[in-house]
Amino acid sequence: MGALAYLFGTCPHSGKHGNSLPDATGPCIAGVSPCMDTFTLLKFLTQSAMPPASMAAGLLLGAVLAMVGLRRLGKLVVALAIAQTLVLSFPPVADALLEPLQDKARAAAAEAPACCYEAIIVLGGGMTPAVPPFLMEPDLSDAADRVWYAAQLFHRGIARRIIVSGGSLSPLKAGPATSEAEAMRRFLIDLGVPADAIVSEGNSMNTLDNIRNVRAMVGDARVALVTSGYHMPRALKIARQGNLNVGAFPTDWRVPAEARPSWDNWVPSIAAMAWSSISLREHIALMLDRRGDI
Repeated sequence: MGALAYLFGTCPHSGKHGNSLPDATGPCIAGVSPCMDTFTLLKFLTQSAMPPASMAAGLLLGAVLAMVGLRRLGKLVVALAIAQTLVLSFPPVADALLEPLQDKARAAAAEAPACCYEAIIVLGGGMTPAVPPFLMEPDLSDAADRVWYAAQLFHRGIARRIIVSGGSLSPLKAGPATSEAEAMRRFLIDLGVPADAIVSEGNSMNTLDNIRNVRAMVGDARVALVTSGYHMPRALKIARQGNLNVGAFPTDWRVPAEARPSWDNWVPSIAAMAWSSISLREHIALMLDRRGDI
């Protein structure tokens, strides 16, 4: 029972659908142990089914099958693992998986009013927070466009405050100095946003947490939601489930095939494999998420 409670988030003080609500010490905490809800479990399973994890698992399983005398089956498993990795490494495959997500984000952005909003909401995922003594300063990722775009929108005057939402890398070491929200706050100040116009929400560990915690802060007010284009469809779906009134302001677009040299489209790459995996995770999460209100 204890293991099941850990996996599905049925720890004390759990919220709707067995997902624990954040408290003062961090998200999904009962005593001192983090609880993995079904949202986190789904993320773990989808990551495990994608390269390079699936490649490693296929090679290992193939070797085990060969050792127990099932050589033909072992070869088939290894061949499938290699084929999956190779196919997902082609840029056209990555584009085909990514573009439907970005198209949905563009359509949602076209429908969003240009002004005015109670706040600009920036979802975490664009920065790595400081983790002393290993990482003394925050680090920008490819998705740091989210923070830069939020600063642009603020200076454009669409809202008077920005809410940055993102927790710690480790819920057991959560705190204001190590949260992604704090890292984003510092970056926004460097981009000219006044400190008193920034509100930090540093308890969220995933998109579901982001939406729940922001909804508790803003109520029914309309907010501008900023996240990466590929992530926007799922973020909007969860926002609707959480009754958060949002306008879509996607950013962090990926370059389509027609904008790249033609030879580059037929050379397998680690980058294409990564984007295929990211896009597939988003599609799977959208397909399997059948929650009602959260």
